[in-house]
Amino acid sequence: MRGKPSDGRCFTSSCRHVCHYNPDNPAIPVNSPNAHYKLTAEAYEAIKSYNTQEWKIKAQNFNNALGRLIEEYEKNREMEMIPVTLEGTEFKLSPGKHNEVQVAVINEFAPRFAAGAKVLYIGDTANKDLYCNKQLLKEIGIPITEHSKLPDLVVYDSNKEWLFLIEVVTSHGPVSPKQVIELEDFTKECKVRKVYVTAFSDRTEFKKYVADIAWETEVWIAENPDHMIHFNGDRFIGPR
Repeated sequence: MRGKPSDGRCFTSSCRHVCHYNPDNPAIPVNSPNAHYKLTAEAYEAIKSYNTQEWKIKAQNFNNALGRLIEEYEKNREMEMIPVTLEGTEFKLSPGKHNEVQVAVINEFAPRFAAGAKVLYIGDTANKDLYCNKQLLKEIGIPITEHSKLPDLVVYDSNKEWLFLIEVVTSHGPVSPKQVIELEDFTKECKVRKVYVTAFSDRTEFKKYVADIAWETEVWIAENPDHMIHFNGDRFIGPR
């Protein structure tokens, strides 16, 4: 069985009892095409015995195993989680290359190109609203609702009054002309100037998407954290 939970989030407790999620490699990210499920041995035996004389016994064995299955699943997933600290609080991101680059943006990009800036939003591949500073976003003119479409990361430099809208690319596209138009419309009431950034893990990944990157935006590559690529002709990094 391949795929991912219908809402893009991790298994609910009831599902964990029936299936293991990526049991051979818990580090596979939620949005990977290789994500898959495997029935637990207890669930398989119970299902197989349905409408037989062994059904009651197998079903009871399955119920008895629930606590152990929950503990085993949680431990396996926790070992693979990616930690990141925001405002003194540690958050755990689900495993995968996308979130590794997001952490690199926070730990490597921000100190170099947005020193002292605050992360206002970070979405996890398994939890879209892992961290969201709704109060500060509202103060700068970006009210957030459940239907808001933010990029992967939003970072605010209050000294320069720059808002970095950052898209991390590992399987989906960069900050394209279409996305710039959409974000400009979404942030039309924003009181500060905006900087659009696409972040890649390496130059190989960058080359795949270079034709889709919008002009007047910036590119940062995690494997070369001290450098930026400026898709413009009149000046370096900055809002337009």
